[in-house]
Amino acid sequence: MCRFLLIAMLVAPLAVISADEAKGKKSEKGFISLFDGKSLKGWKITKESPKSITVKDGNIVIDGPRAHLFYDGEVENHNFKNFVLRAEVMTKPSANSGIYFHTKYQDAGWPDAGFESQVNNTHSDPKKTGGLYAVKDVNPAPAKDNEWFNYEIRVKGKNIAIKINGKVTTRWTEVPNAPHLKSMPGRKLGSGTFALQAHDPKSVIHFRNIRVKPLK
Repeated sequence: MCRFLLIAMLVAPLAVISADEAKGKKSEKGFISLFDGKSLKGWKITKESPKSITVKDGNIVIDGPRAHLFYDGEVENHNFKNFVLRAEVMTKPSANSGIYFHTKYQDAGWPDAGFESQVNNTHSDPKKTGGLYAVKDVNPAPAKDNEWFNYEIRVKGKNIAIKINGKVTTRWTEVPNAPHLKSMPGRKLGSGTFALQAHDPKSVIHFRNIRVKPLK
């Protein structure tokens, strides 16, 4: 009697874990990995400060002067229009970075094309994580330094939605002649690739598990 009870107690937790894992896999259906966890294969670093972006312990590590890492791989021929992008991010104190989309490669400078989804929990810039930089900003930050958090960007037609840890932080719909276009004419929806930002020498950020689901 006691032997059967012990076996049941040992097996029950395994059943719960299996169910959770199955649910997680279902929610990731259709997603394609953009980062192999070992190298920057499929990515292209700007000629400006290329040493600011490396791979260590399965993470893309941002640490150094301004630079950008553009996805340049085979998925969708690195040209995305409608999609869901997911990544795990961890910021160190006072770090500033961003995830660009609908952008295109350039050798140096801040990307002219596309939008930047802000990554900043405690940097002095008041535009915080989960916002659409200088278009629809967020404050306070919905995440903390030194903790991995889930970042999701969804673009469908003229609509953009950003989620941090499953909670919507930004919803924005593009309209003709939007006010921000006067100062940032490149910030408009179209199509393009993704880019990760090295903002300054004091900003250290880690990215991992970067994957995308193209949408029709």
